[in-house]
Amino acid sequence: MSASAATLTAATTGLSQSRTQRVFVASNTPEGIRAFDWNSSSGELKDAGVAAKIDMVDWICFSPDRKCLFAACEVDSFNGKSTGELASFRVAGGKLEQLSGQNSASKGTCHCAIDHSGNVLVAADYGGGSAASFKVTEGKLSEMVWSEYYTAHGPNPDRQEAAHAHFASFSPDNRFAYVNDLGGDMIHIYTFSTETAKLKPAGAYHSAPGAGPRTLHFHPNGHTAYSMNEMASSVDVLKWNKADGSLIRVNTVNLLLPNGPVPDPKDAPQGNTGCDTVIAKDGRFVYFANRGTDFLYSFETDPATGALTPIERTGTGGKTPRNFTLDPTERWMLVADQNSSNLAIFSRNPAGGKLANDGKKVDCPTPMCIVFA
Repeated sequence: MSASAATLTAATTGLSQSRTQRVFVASNTPEGIRAFDWNSSSGELKDAGVAAKIDMVDWICFSPDRKCLFAACEVDSFNGKSTGELASFRVAGGKLEQLSGQNSASKGTCHCAIDHSGNVLVAADYGGGSAASFKVTEGKLSEMVWSEYYTAHGPNPDRQEAAHAHFASFSPDNRFAYVNDLGGDMIHIYTFSTETAKLKPAGAYHSAPGAGPRTLHFHPNGHTAYSMNEMASSVDVLKWNKADGSLIRVNTVNLLLPNGPVPDPKDAPQGNTGCDTVIAKDGRFVYFANRGTDFLYSFETDPATGALTPIERTGTGGKTPRNFTLDPTERWMLVADQNSSNLAIFSRNPAGGKLANDGKKVDCPTPMCIVFA
């Protein structure tokens, strides 16, 4: 039996009946948000059409109660202003009903995240180098209540000529908010109010110059975080300080050569950019995506320390993996391949963390983000 077949067998063992689940995919086209039906027994994904016709959606996320969906739209103007759009939808019977739409702080709105209370949405604007927050009430977004326009820039004149906010996240205890600034080589740290949705500065984490921190994900152990450096194709393993929200670098892993030295970002091979991170629910395995050479790298993790040990590198089933995610059973990995306009599905062995070498493909126009309803 081949490795792929063995992994597929492991992925389906013990699943006695199929379960169909709605999946939403952000599409960076005028079609907006696409719907698919997912079968966790067979790993089949079927196109269910357009769920919401809204332009240029870069990111989507669910409210904690899964009743509402929020979208970051990278449009050039909205409501007569030169900004992107933040939109919210009610999820009803696998369909999306729009509840609100608000202006972001500036252009290039590429990401949004909602806090654990479901009351605060923070958005990041890549093109405008800004971030904004919104109060959420019964799924509806208020007008922008807070914003910051960043001014730092890094040493790379082509990619870091200005600040580029790329990702927002919240600490496990919901006391701190974070905004990754790829252009400024830093992660901005804030405290925030769940009543007003306003943020207050609480420090910053600085990456290596030219690294370009893109995303931040917290390990379930409650004290480790991983910052993906886009430009360096590396990952900063960070210690999270619960007392003040600060981030301290423990070490850096080179995704292009995990057991090798970490090069200066200016010496990183051209044509490769780190992208996103997925952490298994039990914290035993972590996966990182890289674009250019287009691969996923699987790592075993020490749940107590968050330390990473490389397992293997696999392809992504297409070009430019923008986002990827485990399905709820964690027996399948789904990848949004942006530049080849497809979703790729790989079986996964939960016991060993390995992904199949070959995956199924489903057409999807410019997929950017995948979420399970």
